[in-house]
Amino acid sequence: MDTKSVRSVLQRGINPIGLRHLWLLVVVLCSAGAHASTMIHAGRLVDVANGRVLTEQTIQIEGDRIVAVTPGYSTDENVEVIDLRDATVMPGFMDMHVHLGQELNPPGSYSEGFYMNSADIALRSTVYARRTLEAGFTTVRDLGANDKDALFALRDAINAGIVVGPRIFAAGKSIATTGGHADPTNGLREDLRGDPGPKEGVINGPTDAYKAVRQRYKDGSDVVKLTVTGGVLSLAKSGDNPQFTSEELEAVIAAASDYDFVVAVHAHGAEGMKRAIRAGVHSVEHGTYMDAEAIDLMKAHKTWYVPTISAGKWVAELSEQEGKLPAVVRPKAAAVGPQIQSTFAEAWRQGVPIAFGTDAGVSPHGKNGREFGFMVEVGMPVMEALRAATINAAMLLRVEDELGQIAPNFFADLVAVRQDPFSDVSSLETPDFVMKSGIIVVSSTSN
Repeated sequence: MDTKSVRSVLQRGINPIGLRHLWLLVVVLCSAGAHASTMIHAGRLVDVANGRVLTEQTIQIEGDRIVAVTPGYSTDENVEVIDLRDATVMPGFMDMHVHLGQELNPPGSYSEGFYMNSADIALRSTVYARRTLEAGFTTVRDLGANDKDALFALRDAINAGIVVGPRIFAAGKSIATTGGHADPTNGLREDLRGDPGPKEGVINGPTDAYKAVRQRYKDGSDVVKLTVTGGVLSLAKSGDNPQFTSEELEAVIAAASDYDFVVAVHAHGAEGMKRAIRAGVHSVEHGTYMDAEAIDLMKAHKTWYVPTISAGKWVAELSEQEGKLPAVVRPKAAAVGPQIQSTFAEAWRQGVPIAFGTDAGVSPHGKNGREFGFMVEVGMPVMEALRAATINAAMLLRVEDELGQIAPNFFADLVAVRQDPFSDVSSLETPDFVMKSGIIVVSSTSN
């Protein structure tokens, strides 16, 4: 039975007893479709590894992997050909900072925890995941979810082919210190605060740090996220004060190394990020008040910078609107938001290694591609912005041998636009074609 036949059965209706069997059939058919052979004729192909654009290339795909990339337009009567001769084909984009379990929609966002169950969050996150994938982002790093179970369920459902969305590397619950940016009880009335500990993502001291990392391993996290300075959206006064001691950070890194975790740190203030860089973290997120010493440390330690300009611009915009943000948050958003793009520009000029990230979930999901324009706007060449969202992101995740390039043995994650992105970077915001693991997700020519 082919997919057309399955559609016919669905249109006629089925009894409840047959529903499970039909669902299993659809899953099998979709899985079988992923193992077909495909050739893509690419008019222009972006070789991010070498920073060049190749013309008239054929990408051969078997199942979910690329098996060959050859000059010219090859054909085979037994193989489906996808015609992208009028397009620029790139590796699937990778966003290193998203929150798929949420989307900032103040003021209601601050009370969701009191009326939304885990199932509600999981179901809503499937919509955000689809938007993200359709925007060309085939892989994301989810850096913190208050409801970790919902996010892990989303990740696993996508991996199983049950839900449509990007490949997710998930942190689960972020780790903070008492009263810190990711302390889930900030702003609550006293009798509701309790005293959250390492399991809930709140630590105080090296022993707690080890327990928190080990709990992330037990939970099923792929990466670890710390909030080493104050933050914009938390219900606390400071947006940039250091919130971890050097000893706590060193303990986190030691424990994370035992479990081979990549460690990301939210940081706005310079002192907090410098302590984290010296301790050996792998990426600094936001980096708003990065100073010259922090820049030198990042270059020396080869620490990745994930700017999240999109989120900065979004919260700055909200801060100008009466009643959109809580009173304690509004001045932080007004100060931090406009600064991130300038910090990024200086970091780029100074040679800090940069990986692409938006903080979608603060900024709207599905609008991730706007970050390309914000990066290019202050001096980064389009090719380097594409490298940040592909090969650089893959290196940060330590998956550079199978993600982030169009090359043999890599996953068949592809994005194409018909406008020239090197002339009009905004074309990257709305791809004409998206493929993940050999399966077409978006095609402007598909029915």
